[in-house]
Amino acid sequence: MNATTTQDWIAPRASQRTATADSRDARAASNAAAADQSGTVYSERLLAVDRVSLEYRTRERIVRATRDVSFDVYGADRFVLLGPSGCGKSTLLKAIAGFIEPVSGTITLDGERVRGPGADRVVVFQEFDQLPPWKTVVENVAFPLRVARGCSRSQAKERALHYLDKVGLANFADAYPHTLSGGMKQRVAIARALAMQPRVLLMDEPFAALDALTRRKMQEELLRLWDDARFTLLFVTHSIEEALIVGNRILLLSPHPGRVRAELNSHQYSLQSIGDSIGRHDFQQSVARIHRLLFDTDALTPQEEHA
Repeated sequence: MNATTTQDWIAPRASQRTATADSRDARAASNAAAADQSGTVYSERLLAVDRVSLEYRTRERIVRATRDVSFDVYGADRFVLLGPSGCGKSTLLKAIAGFIEPVSGTITLDGERVRGPGADRVVVFQEFDQLPPWKTVVENVAFPLRVARGCSRSQAKERALHYLDKVGLANFADAYPHTLSGGMKQRVAIARALAMQPRVLLMDEPFAALDALTRRKMQEELLRLWDDARFTLLFVTHSIEEALIVGNRILLLSPHPGRVRAELNSHQYSLQSIGDSIGRHDFQQSVARIHRLLFDTDALTPQEEHA
C-alpha cells in the first residue's frame, strides 16, 4: 500500500506526489494483488485526490482551506482524514461529495472526474437534524431510494427495513425523528446512507456531538456494519483516538491551510486496544506520536515551511 507503517511515520515529500498516471495505475494493480498479514486483499484504487487546493469565501475574504492535498482510497478502505479544526478536512469531504469545486487539482472516482453530487457518494453529517421531521424513520430511509435509485415503493420499503434492522432500529420504523435520541438519529442516517449502496460512504465527524458512551457505541456499530458489508468509508474526525479505532488508514493534515503531513496504517487497532493493558500502552504511544506529527512545527517539511 501507499501508506506508511506505524513504525515508519514520515511526511510525504513533494517528489512523492509527482508520479505519472501510468506509475499510479501500476501501483494500484500491485495493491490489488497484495495481501496484508491478516489476509485482507486490497482492491484497486477507487478514489483519487490529486494535488487538490480548495477555497471558500467569507464576508471579508477568500480563505484557502487546503493546499496540494493528494491521497488514494481503495475499495473497502476505512480511510480517515485527521487534523485540527480549520485544516480543511470537512471541506475536502464536501469536494469529494461534489458540493465544492477545487481551484486546482482533480478528484476522480472510478477513473471519472467528480463534477457534482451523485448517488455514488452519500454523506452522513454531524448534525442530528438531517432527517425530514415529517417522515417516519422508514420513510426517511426509503425516500432517497425511490428518488435516486428508482426503486418502487415496496422495494424501497423492503430495503429500508433491512438496513434499519442492520443498525438495530427495526422496532422504530414507524417512529418520527423527534422521538429519537441523538445516537438513534445518527443510526437512521447511517442506515439511509448504506441503503443507497454508494461507492463511497462519506462521514463528516458523525459522532462528535454525542456523549462519550454513545460515541463509543456508535463506533462499535460502524465497525460491525463495515465487517458485515465491507463498504468503502471516508471518515472525517479531529479525534486521534477515534481515527485509530475507526480507520485502517489515516491521512494527517497540517493546521490551516491543510496540507498532507503523513499517511499511516492503523488496521492493527480496535476498541479492544483501549481495554487491553499491553495494547493500551501501544495505542497511547501511537496517539502521542500522531499528536507530535500534527502539531510539532519542527516536523514540517521545507515545502510546508515555505508554502
